[in-house]
Amino acid sequence: MSAAATLTPSKPSLTTNDSAVLQALFDAESSPSSAINIDSTLPPLPTHLNIPAGELSFLQSHEREIISALSSSTTPTREAIESAIKELDILITAHPTYPAAYANRAQALRMLIESPTSSENNTNTDTHLFTESNAPYVSALLSDLGTAINLSTPRSPADSVSPLQARLLADTHTHRAYLLLKVSRKLKEADNVEGVPRRLKEVGSDGLEEMASRDFFFGGRYGNKIAQQMAVQTNPYAKMCGAIVKEAIRKEAEGNQ
Repeated sequence: MSAAATLTPSKPSLTTNDSAVLQALFDAESSPSSAINIDSTLPPLPTHLNIPAGELSFLQSHEREIISALSSSTTPTREAIESAIKELDILITAHPTYPAAYANRAQALRMLIESPTSSENNTNTDTHLFTESNAPYVSALLSDLGTAINLSTPRSPADSVSPLQARLLADTHTHRAYLLLKVSRKLKEADNVEGVPRRLKEVGSDGLEEMASRDFFFGGRYGNKIAQQMAVQTNPYAKMCGAIVKEAIRKEAEGNQ
């Protein structure tokens, strides 16, 4: 038995195009995820949102005040989280086209979901994510992320984005992908999971994983490095090709023993 498998040169080799396809599938750095043009000369937010520079500065300052109570403590109380959510509700009602407020309210809702009540001691975040009482919060969280993404996304895929716009899109796509993947994996364990919104159950585990993969792709496209790697891991085509390549290598190794 040989110590290591060797590939014989007589076997057919990949074409240049095949190699490029496989490289794009398995290497996040080579994929279009790094092709977005970030232009610091652009307005911070898309002009069609009708948020003047002066108003944006006020909104950002007010938003920082609201979330400061949450970021200044490693374990904010449920009361503090609920108070921040109520203040963000008011901000969004007054300024419904400001995407960052939706993104931050989604973060606050996530903190609320993962924060145990006074009668709970379980620190497993999945336990809180998949409970009947938190199902409305999960739905609201996903809705906020969707709104933030819709407001921040450029009208054309070829359009450049501002640094603020890119950061918002990277964060919100990655956040939504993480949640969708969590739900997908939970549904693989059991079809009828308590606390999962019905519309997510209807999509099914495989459908949710594909949605998560797409969100990871966009999160990576706008600059989130972890999302770039997760996009490769959850890409169904990459996984399929990976299985084919592994099987080919296994057979090649066996043939050289």
